[in-house]
Amino acid sequence: MAQVEATTERVIAADAETVFDALADYKDTRAKLLPEHFSEYQVREGGDGEGTLVHWKLQATSKRVRDCLLEVSEPTDGQLVEKDRNSSMVTTWTVTPAGEGRSRAVVTTVWNGAGGIGGFFERTFAPKGLARIHDEVLARLAAEVEK
Repeated sequence: MAQVEATTERVIAADAETVFDALADYKDTRAKLLPEHFSEYQVREGGDGEGTLVHWKLQATSKRVRDCLLEVSEPTDGQLVEKDRNSSMVTTWTVTPAGEGRSRAVVTTVWNGAGGIGGFFERTFAPKGLARIHDEVLARLAAEVEK
């Protein structure tokens, strides 16, 4: 099994603290950032960063739906890590300053891919598809915090 990785980033015209706080707000803001690929969004514990337990279904393709139950941690300043209890998937959001009143938001998701020919197609196409979904989340995040 090879590890599969998808990374997307965006510079946002808002300070890093504002961007991070919006990402860490699973109670109110995060649900607004999710495109149609996400469904059944529910905060089960917490709701603000570290200690949050959040559920959603991610439909990456017409046939592929992941039922995600994510534990959120904040290992370092400006970083949120979402570990899926139902799979090997881990998503890391990192927000850093990028000049006066700007920040860089980077999202990286890794998981253990399938073997064989299915794994080849997963490693080839899944990162691009997930990057498109994350790019849409980052665009919505930018629109939310740049108001």
